Amino acid sequence: MACYSLIMDELSKRYQAVRERITQAALRAGRTPESVQLLVVSKTFGSEQVAHVAALGQRNFGENYVQEGVDKIVALTGVPGLVWHCIGPLQSNKTRLVAEHVDWVHSVDRLKIAQRLSEQRPAHLPPLQVCLQVNIDGGPTKAGVPPADALALAQAVAALPRLQLRGLMTIPEPADTFDAQLAVHQQAKHLFDELKAALALPHVDTLSMGMSADLEAAVQAGSTLVRVGTAVFGAR
Repeated sequence: MACYSLIMDELSKRYQAVRERITQAALRAGRTPESVQLLVVSKTFGSEQVAHVAALGQRNFGENYVQEGVDKIVALTGVPGLVWHCIGPLQSNKTRLVAEHVDWVHSVDRLKIAQRLSEQRPAHLPPLQVCLQVNIDGGPTKAGVPPADALALAQAVAALPRLQLRGLMTIPEPADTFDAQLAVHQQAKHLFDELKAALALPHVDTLSMGMSADLEAAVQAGSTLVRVGTAVFGAR
């Protein structure tokens, strides 16, 4: 019991440290801390640990693996106000599970996937909130629509029923310096601004970029949502 208490105390400290990093990064960028949301990435960690972080006030949680995420969603139905985000690659055979259980999908990079999510979203649920994943720096192993094709995909997705397009998500290749991180995040911000202007939709308001290692640069560039797992839960 004492060991469990120590683990949860350390989890609380790490969570608060991440919140402080976001606050300080936002202030340095001349932004309000409230303009940057924290999405805690809970993949491979159990529902008990998620519940502990939720008890600290966190509401947005991200999962990479569909079945694991659905299992946690079901296990934590008694915790009010949780918002679940699918942030991992999405295959056609998993779209129904996602459409039926999660609130957000960040990894839409093909119209076929968006169409399936739209068709399979239950009518009694609110529209599924979606971001387009963009391969902003052309990483050879990264998923995502090429930047040049992002607007056409956005226009097609925005026209689908049962979905609401919210913005873009990026996972650039790791960069060694703050300046290098900032440069690629600024490319994403520029693309996001272009897309917002072209679509002229008020609900396109989300730029999901930045993780444990580069959240400061992402916030400086204009991220509205950072996805942090390791800095909260520890190494996987």
